[in-house]
Amino acid sequence: MILIFFIIERLELLFMLPELMQQAAESGWQKLRDKYPQADWLEEYAGQLKSIFALSDFIADSCLVDPDIARQMLVEGRLQQTDIDYQSGLHKELEKVTDEQQLHQTLRRFRRAYMVHIAWRDLTNMQDIQASLVQVSRLADALINQAYQWLYQHQGQKYGFPSGEFGEQPMLIMGMGKLGGQELNFSSDIDLIFIYPENGEISGAKRSIEHQPFFTKLAQKLIAALHQTTVDGQVFRVDMRLRPYGESGALVSHFAAIEDYYQDQGRDWERYAMVKGRILNPDGTYSEQLMQVLQPFVYRRYIDFGAIEALRKMKGLISQEVRRRGLVGNIKLGQGGIREVEFIVQSLQLIRGGRIAALQQQSLLTTLSALQDAQLLPAEDVEQLRECYLLLRKVEQCLQQFADQQTQQLPDDPLDQMRLATVMGFEDYQQFSSHLADKMALVSQQFKLLIGEEQQDQEQSKWLEMTDLWMLGLDLDEALPILDNFLREDDIQEFWPFFADFRSEMQHRPIGQRGRESLDKLMPAALYTALHCQADSHSQLLQRLFKVIKSICRRTAYLELLVENPGAMKQLIRLCNASPWIAEQISRFPLLLDELLNPASLYQTPELRAYPDELRQFMLRISPDDLELQMETLRQFKLTQQLKIAAADVTGALAVMKVSDHLTYLAEAIINQTVLLAWEQMVEKHGLPQGASADKRNFAVLGYGKLGGIELGYGSDLDLVFVHGCPGNEMTDGPKSIESKQFYIRLAQRIMHLFATKTASGELYEVDLRLRPSGNSGMLVCHVEGFAQYQREEAWTWEHQALVRSRFIFGETDLAITLANIRSEILSRPRELAALTQDVVTMREKMRNHLSRGKADSFDLKQDPGGIADIEFLVQFMVLAHSHQHSGLLCWPDNVRIIEGLVETGLFEAKEGEQLIQAYLEYRNTGHHLALQNKQILEHSDRFETLRQSVRQIWGKYLLNAGVD
Repeated sequence: MILIFFIIERLELLFMLPELMQQAAESGWQKLRDKYPQADWLEEYAGQLKSIFALSDFIADSCLVDPDIARQMLVEGRLQQTDIDYQSGLHKELEKVTDEQQLHQTLRRFRRAYMVHIAWRDLTNMQDIQASLVQVSRLADALINQAYQWLYQHQGQKYGFPSGEFGEQPMLIMGMGKLGGQELNFSSDIDLIFIYPENGEISGAKRSIEHQPFFTKLAQKLIAALHQTTVDGQVFRVDMRLRPYGESGALVSHFAAIEDYYQDQGRDWERYAMVKGRILNPDGTYSEQLMQVLQPFVYRRYIDFGAIEALRKMKGLISQEVRRRGLVGNIKLGQGGIREVEFIVQSLQLIRGGRIAALQQQSLLTTLSALQDAQLLPAEDVEQLRECYLLLRKVEQCLQQFADQQTQQLPDDPLDQMRLATVMGFEDYQQFSSHLADKMALVSQQFKLLIGEEQQDQEQSKWLEMTDLWMLGLDLDEALPILDNFLREDDIQEFWPFFADFRSEMQHRPIGQRGRESLDKLMPAALYTALHCQADSHSQLLQRLFKVIKSICRRTAYLELLVENPGAMKQLIRLCNASPWIAEQISRFPLLLDELLNPASLYQTPELRAYPDELRQFMLRISPDDLELQMETLRQFKLTQQLKIAAADVTGALAVMKVSDHLTYLAEAIINQTVLLAWEQMVEKHGLPQGASADKRNFAVLGYGKLGGIELGYGSDLDLVFVHGCPGNEMTDGPKSIESKQFYIRLAQRIMHLFATKTASGELYEVDLRLRPSGNSGMLVCHVEGFAQYQREEAWTWEHQALVRSRFIFGETDLAITLANIRSEILSRPRELAALTQDVVTMREKMRNHLSRGKADSFDLKQDPGGIADIEFLVQFMVLAHSHQHSGLLCWPDNVRIIEGLVETGLFEAKEGEQLIQAYLEYRNTGHHLALQNKQILEHSDRFETLRQSVRQIWGKYLLNAGVD
């Protein structure tokens, strides 16, 4: 009777409330009465219903959806019940359920009915906040457990039940956060981790199924049963991101995988979170096994002072988040809020829990008492924290019970402000707000005293905003004040999506504790440096940089290299800004990061003639018996030297001719070393072929195309032809002798193998042998006389054109002289001009039609009219047409010097030569830069229109018979 009189008195007081609350009460009551006019009992309880509707839209809406809720509360007296067995009640309801749709409906209706019960008692202060938190947690336990049991049984009937060492295996459900601590707030989402004992196979059903897919399917169904929104609403929002590897990890893990993960990959924040971990459906044996696995990860056996630095960082992040997000009025995340109380308690648990077993529990309030008993916190501080925490939780519960919304933000809405002040027992909201602010200030003070202020020197504070950007998980609106300082609006819109994706991906990458710490140190500095860099597009720069960081994030040594060497990081950003090709090379081959340590040598290329010596020195450290390492070392040498050339190129230290010179001389050095390696291997196995000796190999390599013309670019392949001068076909003199000519064929195959095999550093070069006699149908290597005969009797005009740009690359002097003579003989033949013109023009048109990628608003530098190929074909035509009279045209294989020769002989006018050389060099320079930008065509063609017109005019003048305009 006393309780009833108290309720009546309380309800009478509510009707003295301000007009806004009375309007809410009347509105809720009228809707209910209009919808259910036949429910006569409603009038009897009108006063109580109006009073509660004034305080909660959630309760009003719930009664409107199902008036039986109100009837049970008031008529049947459920409102006075204090200890409800949710598990048994829900189990009885689910016994009638036959399918998953009914399961979803039953869970949601049960949840609504009992959440109304809890909210009604809370808002009318019929129970304290501790009781409320326990009830919400027990209700959640029942909903999760009973849904799991129903689904487990139904799935088991279909597939059979998984079994293990101790019988039937369960899927253990670990509740984290406030659910784990049995202090769940009213509208919280729930953090879960699903774990099963061991792998195996269920073979009792019609078809066998392994444990992993069985439990994964079960987990998916359980999440859907709780999380899915239907016409009846939602049970709980389910968050699975705390599982191993986060969103990228398996939905369910077995014990061994869990143990491996937390042993090798577990991070400090996961220890912090696991303090709250509680198995919601303990079964005895298996659940005890799981706790034995997890406990050593969470609680160290010693006083864990090592956790202090990690906790200090976490504390700093909390402070940063409050500052950055301007969390005024947030009772969870703001200064002096719920999270700060949790941090105080959980950090002490982490530090001391390994030695003090009483601290190894999930409930914050129980742990507070244990901290007092262990004299780790003074009784006065404990009482103060307890009082503040319960006040904050009561406010949080009320805020969420107004409309069943997950919020911790103090209301701006006058109605909710009135409701909150009323429930909390204050005359007005201002009085309540002042009281709350005093209590939160006490929490904030203790929070600051716990570990001490984080010391920040000038260098650390420099990265503060970037640390916020990286560590706090800000949304775009919160990040805009930072980004506005560096990026244009359109750049921000391009930057933000890939940055947010990158940050999320990195948070869930399994990179270990050391890697995580290094990454978190690196990223603020990298972001700061990149955003302060002069760049055409910071978004593109950062995308390239992030690609590199992704490629090295599991290799902690490289992260640490960049952290410990800010200069190297600056060089990386500089190169990423200059060229996506360079960024891609570094991301594919992180060993190149070592080159960034010394900027002086990075931009200093060797002398052209020094590449062979540099390579020999590079190879000296490798055992001659370790072929695999020799191949890898060759590739590493090429990559490092290419990086130096590219770095010098993008900084303007090398002119276009010099870039090609360096790339060509580098390739020659590698060709020489590769041939020698192949030769040594062949001789060791088969001995020397006929006519060969230690000083005479009778083998030559010809370079064609860009290699022959000393015009290699980034990523160019090598056009090679192999020739030998073996005098006979006797057997080699080794242990496994073969015919001498067969030796040279196998030598060519071995050379190709050394070039093409992909090691950790990729392939050495792509080699094209199609210019050899008879092309792809010809022998890999031919005798020098066969080469000469083919050129004299069978070669097409286009093959003689190719011969113009051929050059001796490797071999002895006598073979070099012989091949030079053959080249001169073939190229200096008198030719019938009309037929030559027709052949050259026909081939040029065919090539342009098949290969040109240019469009109306773009320019294919090589294939479009007036481009590189037109110049090359014109030069080759002039050599084939006039070298029988001007032998000096045969001295050089490169276009620039041939053009100069054509001017000297009077075959070109001086102006024509200047125009062709200018066009050719500008095209090549642009081609190098396009390659460094990973582009193939020039998007804006107007830039070269004058040069193209000049080339077309000269082409028309000298190849007039082709009818080209």
